[in-house]
Amino acid sequence: MTAPLLPGERPGRVPARVRWLIVCAVVAVALTVAIWPRSPQSAPARQSGEPVQTSVSPDQLAASRARAALPPCPAGTGSAALAGLTLDCLGDGRPVDLAAGSGRPTLLNVWAWWCGPCRVELPALATVAERAGDRLTVLTVHADANPAAGLDLLAELKVRLATVSDPQALVATKLGAPRAYPVTVLLRADGTVAGVHARPFTSFDDVAAVVRSELGVQL
Repeated sequence: MTAPLLPGERPGRVPARVRWLIVCAVVAVALTVAIWPRSPQSAPARQSGEPVQTSVSPDQLAASRARAALPPCPAGTGSAALAGLTLDCLGDGRPVDLAAGSGRPTLLNVWAWWCGPCRVELPALATVAERAGDRLTVLTVHADANPAAGLDLLAELKVRLATVSDPQALVATKLGAPRAYPVTVLLRADGTVAGVHARPFTSFDDVAAVVRSELGVQL
């Protein structure tokens, strides 16, 4: 049985109310597709702060290391908060005991190759490391599971900084730093935390002012 026609509707044509229902149904489907949750694989894991398990061949890693030509990593930071934490040096793959004694203040900078502000900050940190000499240890921490990408960024920026690989963000967790990149942690000579800065530094002078006020190191 067909629905009775409304006044003005002609036989043989789709009634206006039926056409309206069809339009509403199409709009409802479109809205459902638009707001339907995406599969986790459709968004980069870095947006959630979790590292991506990236497969990098030994040859690719070796080539990236050769291009970056990073300096050796320091013996450690002397921080008791990092006791039991050993990470691989990004430049040569050697293990680094982060809690081993250093006897001098340390600047730890946590970054990732996909972090836009890090591209501005890393060259400033390289200048800090160059001018500080043996008065300050500058150690950066690459918090992503793709070591080759981190090395390639440093090579592109022509930045040679001692760096450890920390895809699980263990350094930030142990030191109570937020998992937002970049973040800089300043350690006193005895390994205690002098300051945590969850913001990008934009210049050498910007970093030098904080190092001077919190660690007493004049650059």
